[in-house]
Amino acid sequence: MTTPSRLIPVEELFGLPARSRAVLSPDGAEVAYLAPWRDRLNLFVRDVDSDWSTPDDGPHARRVTSQTRRGVDAFLWSADGRHLLFQQDTDGDENWHLYRADPARPEEPALDLTPYEGVRLLAVTLAPDRPEIAYVQLNKRRPDLNDLYELDLETGLLVPAAENPGDVVSWLPTPGRLLAFTLEEGGDHVLHQWDGDGKRTIARFPGTDVLLAVLPIAPTPDGTGLWIGTSRGSDRTYLARLDLETGEETEVDGHPVFDLDTPRPEADPRFPSSLILHPRSGELLGTRYLGARQEIHALDPHFASVLERLAELSDGDLKHVSCDATAQRWVVDFTHDRDPDVTWFYDHTTGRARRLFRPFPHLDPDELAPVTPVTVTARDGLELPCHLTLPPGGGDRDLPTVVLVHGGPWYRDSWSFDPEVQLLANRGYAVLQVNFRGSTGYGKAHMRAAIGQFAGRMHDDLIDALDWAVGQGYSDPDRTAIFGSSYGGYAALVGASFTPDRFAAAVSYTGMSDLVDLVESVIPIARRAVENSYLRYIGDPDDPRQRADMLARSPISRVDDITAPMLLIHGANDVRVDRRHSDRVVEALRSRGAEVEYLLNESEGHWFLNPESNIQLYRTLERFLTEHLGGRAPTRPGADVSG
Repeated sequence: MTTPSRLIPVEELFGLPARSRAVLSPDGAEVAYLAPWRDRLNLFVRDVDSDWSTPDDGPHARRVTSQTRRGVDAFLWSADGRHLLFQQDTDGDENWHLYRADPARPEEPALDLTPYEGVRLLAVTLAPDRPEIAYVQLNKRRPDLNDLYELDLETGLLVPAAENPGDVVSWLPTPGRLLAFTLEEGGDHVLHQWDGDGKRTIARFPGTDVLLAVLPIAPTPDGTGLWIGTSRGSDRTYLARLDLETGEETEVDGHPVFDLDTPRPEADPRFPSSLILHPRSGELLGTRYLGARQEIHALDPHFASVLERLAELSDGDLKHVSCDATAQRWVVDFTHDRDPDVTWFYDHTTGRARRLFRPFPHLDPDELAPVTPVTVTARDGLELPCHLTLPPGGGDRDLPTVVLVHGGPWYRDSWSFDPEVQLLANRGYAVLQVNFRGSTGYGKAHMRAAIGQFAGRMHDDLIDALDWAVGQGYSDPDRTAIFGSSYGGYAALVGASFTPDRFAAAVSYTGMSDLVDLVESVIPIARRAVENSYLRYIGDPDDPRQRADMLARSPISRVDDITAPMLLIHGANDVRVDRRHSDRVVEALRSRGAEVEYLLNESEGHWFLNPESNIQLYRTLERFLTEHLGGRAPTRPGADVSG
């Protein structure tokens, strides 16, 4: 007889970490990291050699930001280590501003370097040879165009560096050159060298190979080339060197099975880059590939010896890495399915290493559930990499099950710590995650198989994986829910409206209900960039035939077919999927007396950030699933829902 694990409170999984995201300074003497202050994550600095067992309000640490409205999520050191730079928006509106904090003057408030209302910071590029400045891309002049500016980090002076003529989607300042990517009609990306007299075309990348942008990308130290991820002539993405004079690509590194990849390559600061670069010289140290587990190729002899020692510190996958200018002192963290982002310091000169902190010291890995990669074959023969998580100590037969669908859909689930997965498993559910067609990381054929398949074969993949789990005896077919955010929320709405007999409950978190509305309401700065994603994969609403097909694949068109209880969750300030996508579903269901709950958060956007928002969300979720699937839940009132 198995003994179920203790009920882990929602607050332990979705409250703020004790510390997180440590980054070593360029001189190797200090570490910047995030820690709570007044219930928000703020930036702290302490000497790497200090006593890390002491509290962050003690003499060994300096708090350098005082954010109380919204926590700091991502940051970096300036090239000379004088400043810390971080981005922040307002209540999830994604109009990011760039802020500067000074470790040497922690008493001074952080300075907003881009204090322009309604303007979005789109990219920041540091120049190692000019550490006093940063290049920033802003849509300050026009909401639909990003111009390049030179920003003085000390004074805040902003000087125009290049004006967008209308077709530039991104700028890349490199040593001695200014590069620009344009997007042509039909979706091809074109790389140009930019100067005052015009532009010179260097290379062209077919839109069928490039979903959102040419990624990853970094200049070679000598300024004559770029390291790029490319799939030219291959199903898989590999690393190549692009010559900036000739435009020729030369393969540098690749993997026979995996894409050059992290869970969401280069698109989200929470995830590490596919390329591991020397912070001062820009030399290429290593590349990452991700299958069931991560594989790193060391491309530099010194880094190979470092990597060998780092691998001895954890049985997890190496995540963020930072080092000093000599690449001798390292601060790294590891992702693990049951022990998230444990952070270490390693000195290659002495060979000594020590653990700096565990972000969630109150979580016992032995109480959490292992995440198991499995492969399921779809009905048309496509292989679907999946992850199955069973409740620890709770048995493995005929379990209530949650199909947890990732967002994007140009994203992927991976072997890692996911608090959603652990909450659900702790409450007694089997959790099934499916890297359905359209997910990144498995080659072009796997991704292209999703073209035109929203609410079609993409949904069939979820049903096929669920049928596998039922057939294996893991899942009770009568006690299954579907849940996800963004695209995953759309998938939940599709599950409830297109296959209502398969799910006992459905939960949509910032999910889109109307594909025409989704495409037509893309914010101005992103409209050109969606040609190869939204227009190619979902459809063009300006074409009457495609518009009709998009509406047919939209849950709002089949809301009368929904019979299962539904929970909808949305941030009122969401600019990716407007709240009306949830409002309309809720109104339609309530008008006919169907069972629906609505959690609308007025201070959040597409993803909830503040801890009180997430705690309310997941308390509501656990109560809802307990009511309709019969999982475990604490004996306390659930969160209120409104809307």
